[in-house]
Amino acid sequence: MRHPTRHTDHEIEKAAERFEQLADQLDPASVDVDHTDDLRQVAAVSEAIRANEARLREAVEIARAHGRSWNEIALALGVSRQAARQRFTEKASV
Repeated sequence: MRHPTRHTDHEIEKAAERFEQLADQLDPASVDVDHTDDLRQVAAVSEAIRANEARLREAVEIARAHGRSWNEIALALGVSRQAARQRFTEKASV
């Protein structure tokens, strides 16, 4: 199930960059801060999800270019034909 986001990938990437810059500037010796390892893990997993989504879109485009039907793609995804088509039609070039 895909959840709509309120922010674009670009906005999320910029926020992650700002977070990384701020986290790198913190001096634990002079500031009482919590460890940010958990937040860094959240950022890393989020980036991995975005990268995998891009890979999935590309794989669907390739499958469509090879003549695969929406039924076949839906079976591979484990969703209905309608769900597969709605999710990827505007992103697939074929």
